[in-house]
Amino acid sequence: MQPRSKVSRFILSLVLAVLFTAGVFLFPSRALCKRDHIVYFPNTAYELNIYKIYGKKPGKTLMLIGGIQGNEPGGFLSADLYADMSLERGNLIVVPRANFYSIILNQRGPNGDMNRKFTHEEISSSMEDRIVTILKRLISESDYLLNLHDGAGYYYPKYINKWRNPMRFGQAIIADCAEYRVPGTGKVIKLREMAERVIREVNPHISNELYKFHFMNTRTGDPDSPHGEQRRSATYYALTRHHIPAFGVETSKFLPSIDLKVRYHNLVINAFKKIFGIIPESPGLKLDPPALKYLVVSINGQTPIVVKKGETIRLHRGDIIDVTHIESNYERGLSLDILGYGGLNDYRKAFGIFRNTSLLVRKDNQKFAEIPIKIVKRDARPRGPESGMPRKVDYFIIESRGKRLLLKNGETLEVVKGDKIKILDVIPRLPISPEVNVNFKGFVGDKKNNTGEDRGYIIDTARDLMRRYSLNKQGNIYEIIVSKGKVVIGRLKVSLIPPRLDFMVLKVNNTSHCLIRPGETVSLKGRDRICLEEIRTNLHDDGDVHLNINGRKLYPGEVEELGRLCPEGDGKPCLVRVTKGSDLLGKAYILPKEGT
Repeated sequence: MQPRSKVSRFILSLVLAVLFTAGVFLFPSRALCKRDHIVYFPNTAYELNIYKIYGKKPGKTLMLIGGIQGNEPGGFLSADLYADMSLERGNLIVVPRANFYSIILNQRGPNGDMNRKFTHEEISSSMEDRIVTILKRLISESDYLLNLHDGAGYYYPKYINKWRNPMRFGQAIIADCAEYRVPGTGKVIKLREMAERVIREVNPHISNELYKFHFMNTRTGDPDSPHGEQRRSATYYALTRHHIPAFGVETSKFLPSIDLKVRYHNLVINAFKKIFGIIPESPGLKLDPPALKYLVVSINGQTPIVVKKGETIRLHRGDIIDVTHIESNYERGLSLDILGYGGLNDYRKAFGIFRNTSLLVRKDNQKFAEIPIKIVKRDARPRGPESGMPRKVDYFIIESRGKRLLLKNGETLEVVKGDKIKILDVIPRLPISPEVNVNFKGFVGDKKNNTGEDRGYIIDTARDLMRRYSLNKQGNIYEIIVSKGKVVIGRLKVSLIPPRLDFMVLKVNNTSHCLIRPGETVSLKGRDRICLEEIRTNLHDDGDVHLNINGRKLYPGEVEELGRLCPEGDGKPCLVRVTKGSDLLGKAYILPKEGT
């Protein structure tokens, strides 16, 4: 890669400050030893999770892509293991499940092979195209790329049989050429040499001769290549557009177990990390002591409740308990033991409880929390659903941003105006009846029969609320009231925070990046070609967020010449409005300058 474009790669997503160079703002490096988790298209079948891991010491950036084809689990399960790695030196960008939709369906590409969409043109006609645009941007931030796959059969340079020959892909490290000469420079990227170094590192750890790796040169760019379709692949795009070493790593679909596929992927990834100078932190494990945040517990199949460390669960004799979720500072290696019932791990299993006991929570073999269970008499008040009418509500269960929240009676829930929320229930549970109402003041769920009962409705906080019912009459603080007859037994305030723009990033002439915050003015040349690369807001979902410049909408990934959007030379800045639908999130200004 040429030095100028190299500046704009990894530093793009790492920035919050600016350097003033050639009339545009360029990004400095982000603080080291950090971890970012970015989610696109949340709570959809296309959810895209991206993990950026920064080492304690600066170094190169390796990007791992898994799951670009949904029926190749070795790749995405292997990539998943690197999402929470700690690094001593260098950086990782991990995309474990690039095509989650195809993974759910267990198909290579239900809407076309995503790994054949990496053209040099920017297309946004489908969700797959939008994901590819994001992956392209991440590739531009990277120094190396590994695209992880599972292929049929076993690659071998000579024909052995129909499943072991030069046209098979399994157990191969694949490059689009043996050597790549970067245009306009004397730089040569020696792909074969890198791959063979990795193979020499990996194969001694593989005893079965059939499972050993070989280097496969697809000669993608050659006119007579049998693999010309790969000119639209992620590795070919990375190599020819951004001039970085890029490899496909393929384990065989014929391997006897998923574990073996993941193990071989890991061997190759770790060997590449070694030659790229990306060093894991020793011992490379999280050393924080495990801590319980809460358990999600269902009693007798009723609405789940949240139980925190230090609390006691009170049950009637014979009540059935099911722990459906453990929220901890670790995601893996967790188990739950209902002492005296079941086995060592009773997580997500239902048991009738007939005597006092405890829920024991472990991380691997380490006990880190214990929740007592106490059997009480029928006239005592258990924790969970009961038939008697309580004097007051203890908790509200609210769904917001795809998560269930447990809020105490009297608390305030803060949401961004435009977020959708749903009142799921209250605790203790109150059956819907003419006597009982859980009412969001200012919202009408059933306009034909407004009973005031608002549980179960999706409430759009930007569209569905009547301003005159807000507590301050300004439309930003509302109240959910639980009442029994005329008696109020619960209140929850809902505070609406205005949606806002944090910053946006324009890519200028495909060589530099311009960061613009609300209210700022930047100067660009009329012939500059700009691409909206990123918009950061406080919204849960940035879908349909775009720029509006003189009536022209510009969405992320679209490229336009500035002179077509703003008139040149009149000395007046051009207003840039950032909107979601018709809602204004922020404004900034571009001052077009004459010149080339």
